[in-house]
Amino acid sequence: MLPFRRHVTDVDRPRLTRDVYVLGVIAFFVMVGFGVVVPVLPVYARSFGVDHALVGAVLSAFALMRLVASPFVGRLIDLMGERVVLSVGIGIVALSSGLAGLAQTYPQLLLLRGAGGIGSAMFSIAAMTLLLGATDPSLRARAVGFYQGGFLVGGMAGPALGGLLATISLTAPFFFYAGTLAVAGLVGVVLLRRAPQHSSTTVTAPPVPLGVVLRDVQFRTACVANFAQGWSSLGVRSALVPVLVVEVLRGPTAWTGLLFAASAVAQTIALAPAARFVDTVGRRPAVIGSFAVAAVTLFAVSLAPDVWTLGALLCVYGVATAFMGTAPAALVGDAAGARGGRPVAIFSMCSDVGAIAGPLVAGLLVDTVSYPAAFGVAAVLLAVAAGAAIRLPRTATGTPTPA
Repeated sequence: MLPFRRHVTDVDRPRLTRDVYVLGVIAFFVMVGFGVVVPVLPVYARSFGVDHALVGAVLSAFALMRLVASPFVGRLIDLMGERVVLSVGIGIVALSSGLAGLAQTYPQLLLLRGAGGIGSAMFSIAAMTLLLGATDPSLRARAVGFYQGGFLVGGMAGPALGGLLATISLTAPFFFYAGTLAVAGLVGVVLLRRAPQHSSTTVTAPPVPLGVVLRDVQFRTACVANFAQGWSSLGVRSALVPVLVVEVLRGPTAWTGLLFAASAVAQTIALAPAARFVDTVGRRPAVIGSFAVAAVTLFAVSLAPDVWTLGALLCVYGVATAFMGTAPAALVGDAAGARGGRPVAIFSMCSDVGAIAGPLVAGLLVDTVSYPAAFGVAAVLLAVAAGAAIRLPRTATGTPTPA
């Protein structure tokens, strides 16, 4: 007689929790508002009669203050909890955005954008910590993918709305941003569970000591990958592709928006299958493959002979970023488990450092050497991240593995 074998039913299988869906909705509203403000912000800053360097300072203040605040956010999460820090962070960004629309001088605008960066760090780190802690390890990448999908969809809708609102006034987008953040904060307060009950054992496990996490090859690989992605995606690609289109390919500025939109659509379509691949096949092949493809593709961007080739390359890069965004975040969850506020803060800072340094170094290389040199440095960093992943565990979901 065959032994009794219990069939796994849909009830037994781990599922994405309600908190994951709520965080995805919050991400959508946050990014819609952010996308509305970004195209208008440089013009609004110029309306105060400042030069282009000071316009750039307004754009950098947000990212710089995110970086400065991040080390303290991890400790705040340990003391106050993810939900409180998330709600306060959204409130700070909402208030600073609304006041920015009322700014009377350039210094006021600069200070308010900096304050918004502090709130953004609180929101983003708390949201990612909550997301990783509220999810079964076998579903971490899919949770991150859903969350990032909210950002991508919101990011695609935001600039179009921003253009319409700018026809009303330059300050209207800032008030709209404050409104979308108010909605996001309300969703979080009402729908995020105060005492969630999950099937994942990581939720009830004690926090992993930070020293153990820092020695984990999974966490170190994730940080290297996030730095490389911040440098290449948030830095070099965003800073140089618009200039490449206009100055090298001699195309109109509008082409840049269309190319970035096509890349974002490709990334959005690839998110779900990429996240499933990361959870089922493994973090290791996802990181190695996606960062290697991104390295080759990004360098090829600098050699694109026409806009069609450039668009195709950016779409391939967009697909790669679907894996690059989910796999490293899942690795952080594998290494730190639940209640990993400080590890998530360190992970976030790696991306911020790359995003701040990348455009500066790339711009210097373009001025002194060439476009291929600037893109080549970014490609090397992506290749280093792919190489670092060779030491990762071969299992789909890893366990803390000190180097």
